[in-house]
Amino acid sequence: MTESFSVNVNAVKLRFASAHMATLGNDLEPLHGHNYVVSCKVDGDLTNDGWVIDFSVIKKAVENACKFLDHKFLLQRDSLLIKISEKGEQWYIQFKDREYILPKNDVVALSIQNTTAEYLAKWLFARIKEDIILIDDHNIHSMTVEIEEMPGQSGIYKSNIQ
Repeated sequence: MTESFSVNVNAVKLRFASAHMATLGNDLEPLHGHNYVVSCKVDGDLTNDGWVIDFSVIKKAVENACKFLDHKFLLQRDSLLIKISEKGEQWYIQFKDREYILPKNDVVALSIQNTTAEYLAKWLFARIKEDIILIDDHNIHSMTVEIEEMPGQSGIYKSNIQ
């Protein structure tokens, strides 16, 4: 049996409240929001000090990503179904006969196709990874990010750290 070590963080501060409207099939959900809860697991070898990664490093990276999304409308910038444009200080969003105009400072435009929990987990993974690779990460093998939309309902993204 091969040994394996992991560090997992989830806490009160690893949350954010945001609005979104995901596309489902050829339809668009109504505008609504969630109180998202994020957890992050890092897998790797132990350092000489006996840890995979300092809890404070991974926790801070997750907190920063959550703060960036908190109290914003999450816009799926790469949507295949929604027509999106920006003019001046506003985002224009159109889907069939529905139109929305939102001020830019209330929106986070994400490079994702849809604002599902799965895509949000993948986006968070990339954002968290940027922060943790600033440290010596040669011992880190993979990371898993889970984003819960509501109790018992979450999306998960896991990938290697290279």
